[in-house]
Amino acid sequence: MSTPPPRRPRPTFTDQEALAFHSQGRPGKLEVVPTKPMATQRDLSLAYSPGVAVPVKAIHEDPSRAFDLTARGNMVAVISNGTAILGLGNLGALASKPVMEGKAVLFKRFADVDSIDLEVDTEDADAFVNSVRYLGPSFGGINLEDIKAPECFIIEERLRELMDIPVFHDDQHGTAIIAAAGLINALHLTGRDIKETRLVVNGAGAAGIACVELLKAMGFSPNNVVLCDTKGVIYRGRESGMNQWKSAHAAATDARSLADALDGADAVFGLSVKGAFTPEMIASMAPQPIIFAMANPDPEITPEEVAAIRDDAIVATGRSDYPNQVNNVLGFPYIFRGALDVQATTINMEMKIAAAESLAALAREDVPDEVAAAYQGSRPRFGREYIIPVPFDPRLISTVPPAVAQAAMDTGVARRPIVDKRAYRGQLSARRDPVAGTLNRIFERVRKFPKRVVFAEGEEEQVIRAALSFANQGLGTAILVGREDRIYETATFAGIELEGRDNIQIMNARLSKRNTAYAQFLYDRLQRKGFLFRDCQRLINQDRNHFGAAMVALGDADALVTGVTRNYSTAMEEIRRVIDPKPGHRVIGVSLCLARGRAVLVADTAIHEMPSADELAEIAVEAAGVARRLGYEPRVALLSFSTFGQPRAERAERVQEAVELLERKRVDFEFDGEMGADVALNANQLAAYPFSRLKAPANVLVMPAFHSAAISTKMLQELGGTTVLGPLIVGLDKPVQIVTLGSTDADIVNMAALAAFNIGG
Repeated sequence: MSTPPPRRPRPTFTDQEALAFHSQGRPGKLEVVPTKPMATQRDLSLAYSPGVAVPVKAIHEDPSRAFDLTARGNMVAVISNGTAILGLGNLGALASKPVMEGKAVLFKRFADVDSIDLEVDTEDADAFVNSVRYLGPSFGGINLEDIKAPECFIIEERLRELMDIPVFHDDQHGTAIIAAAGLINALHLTGRDIKETRLVVNGAGAAGIACVELLKAMGFSPNNVVLCDTKGVIYRGRESGMNQWKSAHAAATDARSLADALDGADAVFGLSVKGAFTPEMIASMAPQPIIFAMANPDPEITPEEVAAIRDDAIVATGRSDYPNQVNNVLGFPYIFRGALDVQATTINMEMKIAAAESLAALAREDVPDEVAAAYQGSRPRFGREYIIPVPFDPRLISTVPPAVAQAAMDTGVARRPIVDKRAYRGQLSARRDPVAGTLNRIFERVRKFPKRVVFAEGEEEQVIRAALSFANQGLGTAILVGREDRIYETATFAGIELEGRDNIQIMNARLSKRNTAYAQFLYDRLQRKGFLFRDCQRLINQDRNHFGAAMVALGDADALVTGVTRNYSTAMEEIRRVIDPKPGHRVIGVSLCLARGRAVLVADTAIHEMPSADELAEIAVEAAGVARRLGYEPRVALLSFSTFGQPRAERAERVQEAVELLERKRVDFEFDGEMGADVALNANQLAAYPFSRLKAPANVLVMPAFHSAAISTKMLQELGGTTVLGPLIVGLDKPVQIVTLGSTDADIVNMAALAAFNIGG
C-alpha cells in the first residue's frame, strides 16, 4: 500500500465572486470588435452601402469566395439547448448561455477562432435540426454542446448529413479524443499492445459511446471492449434499456455487472458518477491498471483512493487539481483550427485519430518553462503522472491543427489544402503568441544559415533547456559554457538527455585550448585601464561572460546570449570590456512591443539615462535600422510630453534639436517630433497636424530618457495586452543579447535566435 499522492490546492471562489465576474463592466464574456477601420464616411461606405455590393456579387458568382471576403472561414457557432449543462442537468437553453459564451471565449483564447453562442429553445430533435441546418452560410463550423443523449446522436448525425461544414458534438468527441491520447501513452508506459488490451467503459451516454467508437477505430479489438451502463454490461441479447447506439457495441461476454467486467481488465474509462468504482473492483484489475475516472465534478474513484489499494496504477480524472486531467480544451479549439484552415467539409474519424495521436506525442516531449511555471517549480515529465499535455502548453497550437489539417487533406475533405506546411506552423504560432509571429521570419532565416551561439550560463537548467531547444529547432550549434560534470548533473536531474548530440557542445573555460589566447586578447584591451594580465586571466577563467564574449570576438563562435544570473547593467559592463561598438554606431537598447496586432519599437530602453540631442538622433537612426531588419518600414516619432511646441518647455528643446539634426542628416525614413505618444500612435490625432512628416502612425518611438522608456514598456507589459521583447542590444560590433533575470527557456531561445540573426546590426 502506497502513500496517497499530494493534492494540489484547488482554486476556490464564492458564488458572489462568480456572479460579479460575469456581471462587472460589460455583462457577459463577449463583444464584437470590427476588424476594419470605421472612422470615416469612406470607411462606412466601404464596409456597408454602397461598397459592400462588390463582395456580395463576387460571392454570388463564386460561393467559395465567402471564405476570403467574410469572417465565415474563422467563425464557429457554439450551439446548445441546455438539456445537459455540465454536471447540472437539463436547466434549459437560457441557462446554458454563460457556458456557451465561455466556450466561445476558449475558442478565441486558445486557437484564435472567432465564435458566437446560439441557444436553441427546444428539446425536440427535429426542431433543433431544422433551426440549425439553415445557418450553414454564416459559419465555418458548428460546435454542439451540452445536449443530452440520445438526442445528441440524432442531431449530430442529421446535421452532418445536411451541412457541408464540420459539425462536432464536443461532449462526445472532445472527451473521446483527449482520453484516447492519454490511453495511448498509458499503454506505452505499461508495455501493452492496443490490440490485446482489455478495456471497460462505464457510462453509455454521448461521451462513453464516442470513446468506444474512437478506440475501436484506432485498433482496439471489439471483443476486448465492454460497455456498461446503469443496468450493467451491454451484452449481446440484452433487451432492457437498449437503443441503437448501445446495441452497436454490445459485447459477446458472460459478464453482467461492472464488477464482472473489471475482473482482470487492463483499463477502465469512467464516464458515469461519483463512487461508481469500488476498491474491490480496482483490486481485481490486471497488473498496472489504467484508470480514467472522468466523472465531473467528482470522479468515480479518486487518485488517493486508488493509491490506497495499489501502487501500480496510472490514474486520470477530469479535474485540474489532479495529474492527468482529461480536459476538452486540449481538443476542440485546435481541431476546429485545423479543420477551418483547410476549409474541411466535415471532421471525420481520421481527423479525430490524428488529433489524439498528436496530443499523445506532445506529452512525450520535453516540457517548456511556460508549462513548468504553472506547477510552481515542479516541472512535469512524461510518466505516470504526466500522460496528457496541459491546456496552457503553448505548443498545442502548432501541434494539433497541422495533424488535423493533414488528415483532412489525406482523406479528401479539405477544400483548400495547405501547401507550405512549415509556414503554416509559423502562422499558427503567431495566432497564439504575437512574438512568435514576429520572430518566425527570423527563425526561418537562421535555419537557412545556422550559427554557433554561446549560452554563457551553461550550468543553469533553463539555459540547458534553451540550448537543447535551439539545437532541436535547427537554428545551429549551442555552446554551453560551464563545468561538464555540473552541466550533465543538472541535465540528468531535469530529465534532459545531452549525450550523443553533435549540435550541443560544452566548453569549460579553464580547460579550453584557447584560454591563453582569450586572456591575452583581454589584456591587450584592458592593460591601460588598470588591469594586469593575471586580472584578465582570472576573468577568462572565472567569468563566463568574459570567456563567452572572447569566443565571439575572436571568431570561435558567432553570437552570445547571457543574463539569466545577473542584472542587465552588470552583464552589459562585462560584455563591453570585450566587444566594442560597431564603427559609426551607437550602442542602445530597443524593446519590441506587440499589442492588438501592432508592433512598435521603443528606444532607448537600456543604455542612455538622459540622452543629448545628438544621442537622440543617433538612437533614432539605430532604432530605424532594427525596424528594417524586422521587416518594417520605419516611421520614427521622437516623443515628449509636449507636441510641436505645446506646451512650451525647456526639456522638449533636446527633442526639437534632435529632429533638426535628423533633417540635416537627410535620413531615409519618416520621422518627426517632438510629440506625445497619443499623437504618434493615433491616426486621428496625428491628422490634426497636417504638416507632420509622418504619413501614418509611428512604429518606432524614441523616448526622451531612459526612465520614461523603461517605465512605459514595463507598465505596458504588466497591465496586460502587450507582449514586450527585449531590450535588444543594438550597435555592438559582434552579436550579443542579454536576457532579463529569471527569463524562461523560451525567452532565452528567442534572444539566442535574435543574436544569431544579428538583430543589432
